[in-house]
Amino acid sequence: MVDIQVFKKICNESNLGEIVGVPFSISGGLLHKMYAIETDKGKFAIKRLNPQIMKRPNAWKNYINSERIANLVSKKVPATPAKIINGDSIQEIDNHYYMIFNWIEGKMLKATAINCSHCEKIGSILAEIHRTDFSQLNLNEELGERLQSIEWKYYIQKGQESNAEWVVLLLEIVDRLYEWTSLANNANKLLSANLVISHRDLDPKNVLWHNDKPVLIDWESAGYINPMHDLIETALYWSEDDTGSMDKERFSTFINGYKKRYGKVQANWSTVLENGFSGKLDWLEYNLKRSLWMECSDEEEQMMGTTQAIETIKEIKDYVEKIPILVDWLIQEE
Repeated sequence: MVDIQVFKKICNESNLGEIVGVPFSISGGLLHKMYAIETDKGKFAIKRLNPQIMKRPNAWKNYINSERIANLVSKKVPATPAKIINGDSIQEIDNHYYMIFNWIEGKMLKATAINCSHCEKIGSILAEIHRTDFSQLNLNEELGERLQSIEWKYYIQKGQESNAEWVVLLLEIVDRLYEWTSLANNANKLLSANLVISHRDLDPKNVLWHNDKPVLIDWESAGYINPMHDLIETALYWSEDDTGSMDKERFSTFINGYKKRYGKVQANWSTVLENGFSGKLDWLEYNLKRSLWMECSDEEEQMMGTTQAIETIKEIKDYVEKIPILVDWLIQEE
């Protein structure tokens, strides 16, 4: 928990007013910590950025650019960028970095609560984002073609030394991990010639609903991406139930909601889906690092890294089984 004095300092330096009541922790996803705070000027959500992430060379620049994207697209879709305070969307207080948001009334939908109407709305919004002209931001396409080189056997060795829970699971698929990495790299080369700017993490946890109207939050991953890869990955987010099984009707409705706004969609769907390994493998490696205390701030984060590594291994194995089914569904949609 951040000390109350830190919140007072944030409020003072950001002109948020005098604190009313006690700030409290709220769900902040899997990377950062979020707090709710009320002052005599209103209610705000404060994101304390993960200090390990902020040590990365391009972290500051990436966050600034993602907020520029969110600000521009918020004129077309219901998006919530961070508040611009003293000319910046990131505030540095006592060597920690914070982003401040106006409070949004709404709730995230659990998988069991998502219906076809929700899928159609988000599909249409995703198409609107893809159709947005971001050229005035002058962002480099440096996030386009990005080859992975991950030494999975190194993490297995480190995991064995520390008796990590996930070692046996990783050993079972180590050869396939290298195979999937190669497939992702080849697919990325083919798809990187066609890029748009998008949210890139538009799963249900990043959409708040109020009176059946959505608001898109957490734009920190925003950047260049192949539109068909983004479409299929996002459609999957919204069509999976709480066990990870796919609902064909929700998937189809999402695709159709997108097509109504974007137009016809067509691609080599096997290549698009192979590109889907990339983000999952990145996320697995990051959580292996957290679990091994290689990129980790505290015990809570280390435990989360272990849990997420185990879950991600299962998700990747499940994804392999889904690919041929999804290819069939997508061909039917053309």
